Amino acid sequence: MPHGSPRIRFLLADVAVCLILALALALSTRAQDTSPILSPPPPPESDIDSAHAIRRDVSLVLIPATVTDPYGRLVTGLDQSNFRIFEDGIEQEIVHFASMDVPISVGMVFDMSGSMTDKLDKSKMAVVEFMKTSNPKDEFFLVDFNDHAQLISPFTDRIEDMQSSMLLTAAHGLTALFDGIYLGLSEMRNARNSRKALLIISDGGDNHSRYSESDVQKFVRESDVQIYALGIYDPVEARDSPEEQEGPALLDEITRMTGGRTFQVETLSQLPDTASKISMELRNQYVLGYRPTNLKHDGKYRKVKVKISAPRGLPPLHVDAKYGYYAPAQ
Repeated sequence: MPHGSPRIRFLLADVAVCLILALALALSTRAQDTSPILSPPPPPESDIDSAHAIRRDVSLVLIPATVTDPYGRLVTGLDQSNFRIFEDGIEQEIVHFASMDVPISVGMVFDMSGSMTDKLDKSKMAVVEFMKTSNPKDEFFLVDFNDHAQLISPFTDRIEDMQSSMLLTAAHGLTALFDGIYLGLSEMRNARNSRKALLIISDGGDNHSRYSESDVQKFVRESDVQIYALGIYDPVEARDSPEEQEGPALLDEITRMTGGRTFQVETLSQLPDTASKISMELRNQYVLGYRPTNLKHDGKYRKVKVKISAPRGLPPLHVDAKYGYYAPAQ
């Protein structure tokens, strides 16, 4: 019964005495405890997030990791003994291990440049399919880009709102891909969920951004947002411009920095299924936690490498995880 309830009229004397003595003993014990303060245990599922853990307390680093087989298929059911993790080349002890589906805040970064005209309908279907396979507590926003990037729909958990926003968009103009990614990462600051991801849908390349490739890569390293991409590329022989030729490698580098990856779509009919595959991958990741042996608060970038050892009977496996994180400056 809550303290101070009007139903409580009196307390027996011996009970009151016992409570007072117990409180005094607890306060005394706490005052005498000189043991070091340890960081709290990993938070509940809905609060686990590598970005928040790294920024608040360097004593616990959480790294999401995706494991696939030689055919690119997800591998689930592994345990902690199958993983090793290194920071700046030094092996770290894994103290937290989990695999879970938690709500995610997802930003859609949609290419609306002129080269997407014939790909637009299938691309919109892919976005809808991605959202249909989402967690009911997920939220989404939509950024599109052509000559410039703009926020079309702020965060919402209503799929129909996103669909309505996409109906109002049309493909035209040049390609400000870097500006679109930058705006998406900036909007992610308004996310309510602790896990965050961007999904880029583009045919690759950039020819009209204010931000440079190095600007975006630096922001990506600082943001701790996982990035995936649906690459709708023309055949190699049909890529006439330098940005079209460099686009696939560019998207692949940006996504892998974050522990995500780029899915190349060869035919437009593959778009919806591939979007569903990305959604499933986001919900079947392992979360590895360790306490760094380097306790310096120097603000420097620390490289992280996750290695996987396949259980007996399985082929060699591949693991995708973020490349590193920035240590706190103080």
